[in-house]
Amino acid sequence: MAADRDYVLGTHEEELARLGLQHRVWRPVALDCWQRAGITVGKRVLDIGAGPGYAASDLAEIVGPAGEVIALDRSRNFINAFQELMRTRSLANVRIHEIDLMTDDLPVGHYDFAWCRWVVSFVSDPGLFIQKLGRVMPKGSLSIFHEYGHYETWRFFPRLPMQERFREHVIATWRESGGEPDGAAQLPGLLAENGFVIRSTLPHIFCLQARDYMWQWPATFIETYLSRLIEMGRIDQKFADQVRADLVSAERNPNARMLTPLVLEIIAEKL
Repeated sequence: MAADRDYVLGTHEEELARLGLQHRVWRPVALDCWQRAGITVGKRVLDIGAGPGYAASDLAEIVGPAGEVIALDRSRNFINAFQELMRTRSLANVRIHEIDLMTDDLPVGHYDFAWCRWVVSFVSDPGLFIQKLGRVMPKGSLSIFHEYGHYETWRFFPRLPMQERFREHVIATWRESGGEPDGAAQLPGLLAENGFVIRSTLPHIFCLQARDYMWQWPATFIETYLSRLIEMGRIDQKFADQVRADLVSAERNPNARMLTPLVLEIIAEKL
């Protein structure tokens, strides 16, 4: 996986499936955001950290043949899946670049929008990333961010102590990989330093029951990342089984609720 310049969450088949579920869960939120921002037919969108292309394919259909999506990612596994998705959906208005945001320059273009979902929280130098973004975004363009603002809001009621311990392992490994779970906290200052002004902000946080579709997003992440933590040697099978058992107990409790991690939406204009 090192040859693929792997992400902390992996780029394997299980992660592709998890990302697909994650996009479907968040798709109504993204579509509403894009509409409010003004993404429509004929626009050119820079999709940064596009992954397997789930958002990019939706964007490509919105902007239509008169528009264009320029998608960036550094994972060859993700790009291969992305290209297959574009073929399956017969989308010809997408250009894909294999780019490492930390070491490569962003492609220059006449972009109307940039879309960055869970990018700032994963790059090792957010300041460098926003600096590069500021260089390529034209005056009057909008950059849209969906980034975690306070990851520790993710918890269950009644409390699940093992889930909270699991969450702390997630945060620790995230930071050890060079990322920052609460990446949105840095954005206002970094955007101001690089010629952007924030036009709107909106918090996204949900209180869920097990019957809610969005519940599957964190629940699937737990299952996927437990295996990852075992591979890393951070937890053992007993720990993982306890986390799973607690989750099952919450799913069977009609009074149980899950509060999702805070995601902050920021729309900023390049001056």
